[in-house]
This record gives sequence, structure tokens and C-alpha cells, in this order.
Amino acid sequence: MKIAGIIPARYASTRFPGKPLAMIGGMSMIRRVYEQCLKAESLNIVVVATDDLRIVDHVSSFHGNVIMTSADHRSGTDRCNEALNNMLMTNTDRYDIVVNIQGDEPFIDPSQINAVAACFEDPYVDIATLARKIDSIEELLNPNAVKVVTGNKKQALYFSRSPIPFIRNHEQEDWMNHGSFLKHLGLYAYRSNVLKAIAKLPAGILENLESLEQLRWLENGYRISVELTDKEGVSIDTPEDLTKLMNIIW
Repeated sequence: MKIAGIIPARYASTRFPGKPLAMIGGMSMIRRVYEQCLKAESLNIVVVATDDLRIVDHVSSFHGNVIMTSADHRSGTDRCNEALNNMLMTNTDRYDIVVNIQGDEPFIDPSQINAVAACFEDPYVDIATLARKIDSIEELLNPNAVKVVTGNKKQALYFSRSPIPFIRNHEQEDWMNHGSFLKHLGLYAYRSNVLKAIAKLPAGILENLESLEQLRWLENGYRISVELTDKEGVSIDTPEDLTKLMNIIW
């Protein structure tokens, strides 16, 4: 299998404009993500997919692969799809799998990229992602921490902002003592033909209710494999997040 790692990178983030170009210890955020991806042995190519010429120029300055895409995409998944289509038009190489790597995790662990890529050794897997065990009731009840429940073959059954599964006959504050819960981590990989198909799907009913695009894929019958990890990357959503990170590291 040939695998492409694509890093969607928007400039006009509402909470942190210009975030991909923010400096962390003398190196831009997007370059840190890019260089972490280069350490993942599973990837045959790493590409930044952006909507802004400033990011194009910056990635080109360190000789990275970069593709200009539309500013109108509703998600990183759609941006990855356009980037893949552009790669197919300009490159004779064909990629079987696309890994969608978040551009705001400057210290992403390459082993996690390898883990989602390895899921496609199973020919029945359409999409792969990661989850880790939740270890506190505060995280379980946090609607910003997306939960996932899986079946016996590690396939996702449902994703929710609510704490799932519901534990009957026990008070909610005691649920951690009576069940196991998983937090979904936003690293995705798709078969190339599946990526093309899901990018054409209209928003689903469950997706609109929970504001989770992966529910659209489940609603349409795609199998999502969930690999477990004990690591979680540091995501930078706001300037305050960056300041906290800098205070911890330096």
C-alpha cells in the first residue's frame, strides 16, 4: 500500500488567525507537524494542504510539499480530498490510503500515524482513527471530549459528546468504577476511494445534532476501525494554549 500523509492547514482560524505560522521554539507550528510526520515510516509522502499563499510560501521555504486548496471546505476531510485529487492530476503516483493529520498538534507521535495506517491491513476497514481510555469523571462529562463505543472487532458503533455507554443503576459520579470509556482522538485515515465518496455525502441527521462529521460516515454504512493508544497529542486551539505550552516546555 502507498500511503499519503496530508496536513490540512487553514490560515483564517476564528480563535487563532495565522495559527500554522505561529512560532514554537524558533520553528513554525506547521513545520513541527510536518517534521514529525516525516518520522512515520508508514507514510510515502507528506503534504500540507492549505488555503493561503503565506503558508504555501513558508512550507516551500523549507522544501516541504504543499498544495493550494479552496478556502470553502467545511472540514479537514474535504480539504484532504481536494489535495488528493490535485496530487492525482499532477503526479503519476497513486495512493491507496490518506492519513489526515491535524495541523495544530506540533508534537504528534509518529507511532500514532503508523497505528492508524496499520488498520488497513484488514481489507474490510474503510476508515481508521484513534481513541484512548478516559481516566477521570471530569473528562467523561466534558462535551468537548468526544466519546466512542466500539464492537468486538474494534469497529466504532457510535460517537457522542455525551458520556457513553450509559451505566444503569449507578450514580453518574460513580460511573468510572463500573465501566470503561474511550475518548476519540481526531486523527483519521481513509482508503482513497472512501475519501472521495464521503466528501460527496450531504450532512447527516446525527452529524447535525452532535456536530461530529464521523457520524455522517457511520450513518452511511462505512466501517470505522478504532485503534487504542495511551498517548494524546497537545492540540493548540488558541494563543493561550500556545502560551501554556511554551511555559511547560521552555
